[in-house]
Amino acid sequence: MSDRSLSPAWLAAWTDRVSGPLEALAGEFEHRYGFPPDTNEVRAADLADQAAARVLAQASPIPADLIAFYDSIGDVTWADVGNGYFLDSPGDVLLRLQEYGAVHVSANQEAHGLAIGSNGGGLSYVVGPDGAVHRTRTASLDEPELDEVAADLRQFLELLERTLTRFVADGDTGSL
Repeated sequence: MSDRSLSPAWLAAWTDRVSGPLEALAGEFEHRYGFPPDTNEVRAADLADQAAARVLAQASPIPADLIAFYDSIGDVTWADVGNGYFLDSPGDVLLRLQEYGAVHVSANQEAHGLAIGSNGGGLSYVVGPDGAVHRTRTASLDEPELDEVAADLRQFLELLERTLTRFVADGDTGSL
């Protein structure tokens, strides 16, 4: 396992680190915005998530870090951080794969990725077979134009953490 690979310990530490800012957001949200907060959580994986992740791994070549992620984390829902940030459950990712197929992540359309979430503003996050995380430029996944936003899932989670911290501090989400 490389230093950049996701482990249960790293994912637990990441979850702990984002819990504080999420609690701060919930505590001041209604005062700041005038209405109660929506769901803002990192949900631990349950047995159904872990089973769906195993089926997903059999259905499509996916990076080991995504399996490690879904072994620990069922989904990420940060509805009130900017427009929102969402990393879907493995069951939802599997359903999308079965209904719509894989997402082309290379110009020659040979590499296929999985749409794993969105930024709440219509743009999707796609993880490629090499583990890199891409963001669509438009809301369509049919023939998406993609920009790489992170070299791997760990870097992507670190970017999400910085986005959350920045949003809690000053209301700015940055460009993720």
